[in-house]
Amino acid sequence: MELIISAILVFISTSIDYVVVLTILFSLLHSDKKMAIYIGQYIGTGLLIGFSLVAAYFLRLIPEDWLIGLLGLIPLGLGIRAIFVDEDVNEEEIQERMTHNQSLILSVTALTIALGSDNLGVYIPYFTGMEYQEIGIVIGIFILGIFLLCSLAQYLATIPFVGEIVERYEKVIVPVVFIGLGVYILFENGTFAYLFQHFI
Repeated sequence: MELIISAILVFISTSIDYVVVLTILFSLLHSDKKMAIYIGQYIGTGLLIGFSLVAAYFLRLIPEDWLIGLLGLIPLGLGIRAIFVDEDVNEEEIQERMTHNQSLILSVTALTIALGSDNLGVYIPYFTGMEYQEIGIVIGIFILGIFLLCSLAQYLATIPFVGEIVERYEKVIVPVVFIGLGVYILFENGTFAYLFQHFI
């Protein structure tokens, strides 16, 4: 249950910024092209997760757990950054990307990777301490989460002024979850205990 809850929180915290973008895309495109958004989101997120798993595999070769725990500083830093840095979604830029690329699926995939590049700082340390069975469960939750995310954005696209509401909550949820995840990784791998024992 702890794994499922953490997977849900990680997915929400790393995907909430997609809600605004996906809502814009669904509102800009005709209904016959909307499946391409789902596919592009799956491919883009899959590539980010795949890269994170490869990086996590090599990081598992590090013998000391407390060193791996230092990776928790990445989401911790991202969470603190999210408090002070305001990154607004540019609707005109998104529309321009969709117009100038020949394949809509490739466009959404590229957009997903571009917006989610900072997610690697969360995914890599998150996957590093997991067994293969746990990774499979997390990926299953992410697969379901992407479908729900796209479905939510498609619905929100029909509601006026919803983008402002999403952005308002995003600025609260993302820092809290990222900082919490960073502290959890540092604590779970014994980094806090090691540093306290040797330096304090």
